[in-house]
Amino acid sequence: MNSRTLQRISAETAKWIFRAASIFSVLALLLITVFLIAYGAPAIFEIGPKEFLLGTQWQPNAKIFGILPMILASIYITLGAALIGFPLGLLTAVFLAEVAPPRLANLVRPLIKLLAGIPSVVCGFFGLMVLVPRIMDIQGAGNSMLAAMIILGIMILPTVVSISETALRAVPSSYKEASYALGESRISTIFRVTIPAAKSGILTSFALGAGRAIGEATAVALVAGNKVQIPSSIFDSVRTLTTNCVFEMGYASGLHQRALFATAVILFILIILINIALSVLGNKEEKHE
Repeated sequence: MNSRTLQRISAETAKWIFRAASIFSVLALLLITVFLIAYGAPAIFEIGPKEFLLGTQWQPNAKIFGILPMILASIYITLGAALIGFPLGLLTAVFLAEVAPPRLANLVRPLIKLLAGIPSVVCGFFGLMVLVPRIMDIQGAGNSMLAAMIILGIMILPTVVSISETALRAVPSSYKEASYALGESRISTIFRVTIPAAKSGILTSFALGAGRAIGEATAVALVAGNKVQIPSSIFDSVRTLTTNCVFEMGYASGLHQRALFATAVILFILIILINIALSVLGNKEEKHE
């Protein structure tokens, strides 16, 4: 068997390995989707879509399952975390990719990655012991949406920073050189050329960060409180879709358990909608250009 034959066999083997990996990933997503729909969708229709999605009371003992307060709490907390984490993450990525000296960037980058490795329960304990008392000094209840927003804003930083930095570094240097040749400053080039050119990767980082924020349970359970109510202030205690499942799945049964699976279905749909919205936003910007 000559070397050319070995190379061809190796190439075919690698191709099938890659294909098998991609098929496995798609199957995993399909299995999760089918599992959630099979266990959760019937409960939505048994309870009633309107009562389930727009109901404001969650009382399993009375067979009342309304998740509107938890939907709103999840959305508000995710938006708050995005307002904190997206700008900080993007600016940090710009600093690492375009501004920081190599030595400083090589020092900061591992620290950002280390933040990604901190367990969510540790972040929750930090919020419980540090943030909650500070918020309590400002406004009565410390366990609140604000505490959850800040903690999640910190937790999504590594995702936003790492993916955005990769996207920024992938921008061809010719783009920046052309901008400099036209008399633009370094900062102007970053914000008018580099960031727009890397927007696809940046939007991807935002989508993954938002998915992480809306899907987090442990840290939110420790700092957001556990009150099922429609929030009217960032200082209100709330319960999110994820924490609802965490708090009650251990002892739920029958319709109560199926309602929790239905809650997971709604959470899954919200994550899909976030990704679709950011994809549509990115496509619109590309068409305008």
